[in-house]
Order: sequence, then C-alpha cells, then structure tokens
Amino acid sequence: MTETPAAFERVSGALSRAYRLERALGRGGMATVYLADDLKHHRPVAIKVLHPELAAALGHERFLREVEIAARLQHPHILPLFDSGEADGLLYYTMPYVEGESLRARLARDHKLPIADVTRIMREMADALAEAHARGVVHRDIKPDNVLLSGGHAVVADFGIAKAVAAATETGAPPNDTLTATGVAIGSPPYMAPEQAVGDVTTDHRADLYALGVVAYEALAGERPFAGLSSQAVFAAHPTETPPPLATRRPDVPPALASLVARLLARRPEDRVQSAAEVLRLLDTEATPAAGATADGRVSRRSVIRPAALGLIAALALLEWLSSQA
Repeated sequence: MTETPAAFERVSGALSRAYRLERALGRGGMATVYLADDLKHHRPVAIKVLHPELAAALGHERFLREVEIAARLQHPHILPLFDSGEADGLLYYTMPYVEGESLRARLARDHKLPIADVTRIMREMADALAEAHARGVVHRDIKPDNVLLSGGHAVVADFGIAKAVAAATETGAPPNDTLTATGVAIGSPPYMAPEQAVGDVTTDHRADLYALGVVAYEALAGERPFAGLSSQAVFAAHPTETPPPLATRRPDVPPALASLVARLLARRPEDRVQSAAEVLRLLDTEATPAAGATADGRVSRRSVIRPAALGLIAALALLEWLSSQA
C-alpha cells in the first residue's frame, strides 16, 4: 500500500513544530517511514509513524514506555533513537537517517553474499543482540529489513517496537480486538522462531537467535530455509520441519559455519546456541574462514605460516645477522 497525499499531509502537519517532512521512504506492516529535517538540530532524520489503527490499539503510554527502554541502548551496531512521542493521535519515533541500504536491498540485488561478508554481518548483529539481551531487551522482529548497511558495517534497527505490539496481545493484557483486526503479526513469519510462531508466552531472547540463523541462511544460500512455500505453509514449517542443510544449497560454506547456522535454527530453544555472546565466541574461534581459505572453505597450506614456524624463521634471521657482525 502506498502513502496517500492525505496521509502525508496529516503526518506533516502533526509533526511540523519539530520536523519538516520531505518524503515517505517506505511502508511496512506496522509503520510508515519518512525522511525529515530535524528543525532544531538541522540534521536529516528518519521518522517511523505507526499506522493509526495500530496506534489506537496500543495506546501511547505502553508504546512510549517500550520505546524509552529501547532508547537506553547505546552500541555501535544498534541504531539509536533520537526522540519519540504522540502528536494528533499518531505515535512516532525518530532515528538517524542512515546513508546506505538495508540488508534486504542488498539481498534483492546480489542474492548470495560472500562468505566473509556474511560472517561479518552475523558478528555485528550478534554483538548488537548481546548488548540488548544483557539489558533485558528482546527485538522479536530480526529480519534483513531491520539491518542497515552503512560504511561497511551492519546496524540493527527497531529495538523495542515489536515488544510494544506484543505487550498488547500477550496473556494477561486486556483483550484487544482492534489490534487483532489490524492483521499485524508480532514479528515476520519467515523469520519467526517456532515458539514465537505458536504464541508461546515464554518466548525469550533465543527467538532473536533463531531469526539471526534465518538471516544468515538466506544470505549464504540466496533463499530462506523454507523458500517456495506459501505464507501459511512457512508459518507452519518453522515449528515442525528442519531446514534443508546449507551444504545442499551452497557447498562452499565452511562446515563450522554451516553447523553454527543449523544450531541457531534448532526448533527447540534449548537446542540452540544459548546466547548472542556465545555466537560471537563461536564465530571468532570456529566458524570464521581463515585467511587464505579457498572457495570451499579449505585453507591453503601455503597461505598459513604457523606461529612456531615464524619463531624459527626469526631465530635463523637473528643468527644470520649476528654472523655478519662477527
């Protein structure tokens, strides 16, 4: 659905005291994103405005509370929040305008990414998740659309927003027929962990790790684990099926990296890697292709000089120098 002139005018008027809207950048299931000029600080910003029906269902207090929690996150790979608020019944939050593209845009263009690029993106996403999870913030909507690529690095956006929506539908919250009627999914079905897909109220940070596994699988294989199925079938597949091994779709993925992705995609949370910090450790110690790796992930013997060999070379060089000085 495209942005209508009337909707643009309403948002522009509601935010006119602080921002001058330039154009709509995109529209998703929960919000429309606008490029705007921050009139006070004279800088370009991206403003996400929740769809009116969703804003009415959530209520501004719950929304602003969750955004306030997310705004406390400070990390190089987390897109910060500048501001949030309510204006003319619209709920919005403001972020830096990032020059570059989303991971979704790059995948649409390149399909499969180089293995080194995927491991770097995974590491930076896991680093962001480790910081958020340590502070009790679970994203719940990790997907390529929420990963921005700028200056050669990945930045994760939209922490806290899916949590605000989930808070309106979880057990114990007042019934909210309006929210259900909007058709907004808490998360994106192709990236949902099995427990998230079935509405398990105990869903925790490990759902983000499952989604990280789906993103990595897609970037390596050029397609998602259950590509080709209908939306309903994908929704059902996550809790009941095991994705095809990465090796069947891209044989050159190093076995350790393929194994890590498979562990992230385990159906049961307890069978996954248990923390983003552990993902980082595994990427650094086991799953990152070594310098000089061949296309299939094997390391050329000629490209690696072991530390012991380096020590012997240095010792021989020193002896040769001492001999020349005699």
